[in-house]
Amino acid sequence: MNSPNFNIAAVERETGLSKDVLRVWERRYGFPSPERDSTGERQYSAEQVDRLCQIKRLMDRGHRPGKLIALPTEELAVLAPRHATPAGEPAASADTDDLAALIELIRRHDATGFTQAMQQRVARQGLQRFVQDTIAPLSWQIGQAWESGRIEVFEEHLFTELSKRLLRQNIAALPAGRGHPRILLTTVPEEQHVLGLLMAEALFCLEGAECIPLGTQMPLMEIVRASEAHAADIVALSFSSAFPARQVAPLLQQLRAMLPAEVSLWAGGAGVQRSAAIPGVSLLLTLEDALQALHGRQQMGV
Repeated sequence: MNSPNFNIAAVERETGLSKDVLRVWERRYGFPSPERDSTGERQYSAEQVDRLCQIKRLMDRGHRPGKLIALPTEELAVLAPRHATPAGEPAASADTDDLAALIELIRRHDATGFTQAMQQRVARQGLQRFVQDTIAPLSWQIGQAWESGRIEVFEEHLFTELSKRLLRQNIAALPAGRGHPRILLTTVPEEQHVLGLLMAEALFCLEGAECIPLGTQMPLMEIVRASEAHAADIVALSFSSAFPARQVAPLLQQLRAMLPAEVSLWAGGAGVQRSAAIPGVSLLLTLEDALQALHGRQQMGV
C-alpha cells in the first residue's frame, strides 16, 4: 500500500515547520525530498512527515537541524523518542495503583468507560484529591506512554479532551469565589496545552479564589490588558514540557516588565522545572507549590 502523501501546507500544519524552512532544507540538505504531483506541487510521504516531527521536537530542545537531518532514523529515535522526559514524577499513592486500568481504557478507545471510571473517582476522592492523586499522575503516565510509543497521539488527545471536559464540569459546579485573590489563568503564544491550567483552576477555586480563565495562546499585551480589565491580583501561566525551554525565561521576563508591580506573576508546569530563578516571578514546580503560594497570600491578606 502506498504511503499517504501530504502537500506542503499540510506538512507545515503537522510539523510546525514553515514552508520556507522546508524549501531551504530541501535545497541545503537534500531532505525532505518530496515528489511532485501532476501540477508540480510538492508531495511528502508519511515517513518524511514523521521524521520532520522528530527533528522539530529536538530543535525545540536546542539541537541544530543540520546535525539532526544527517542522523539515521534509528539514532534520531534514540536521541529523543518523542520529547525529553519531564522532571518531577508525581509521587505514587494508594489511589494511583489502578491508573494503568484508566490508561488501558484510553488504549481501547473506550471513552464512555473512561469517563465513568473518572467520575467515580471524583465522587470517591473529592475534587482536590482527584486533581492531585488522579489527574496529575495520570497525565504524567500518559505522557510517558506516549513517549515510549505505547499510546498514539490521537489516544493522548482523547485522554486530554475527556479530562478537560470533566474538570470543566466540576469547576462549573463549584460555588463562586469570594473575589480575592483574583487569578487570571492563561498560556503564552505557541503553548497550546490547557490541562495544567484547569488543574490549577480547580484547586484555586476550591480555596475560594476567583479565577478568570482565558484559555491558551494569549499574546503578552493581551494578558496585560486582561489583567487590568479584570483587576487581577495574580497572572498564572502554565508551561508544558513540550514548550521550548529556552523561551520560558525571556517570555516571563518580558511579561514581568509589562505588568504592574502590584500584580504577581506565577508560572507552573513541567516546562518551568529547569528554569533558574527569575526576579519578580514565582516558579511553582508542583500543584502543591501552587496551593502553598495561594495559602501564603491569603494568610497575609493580600
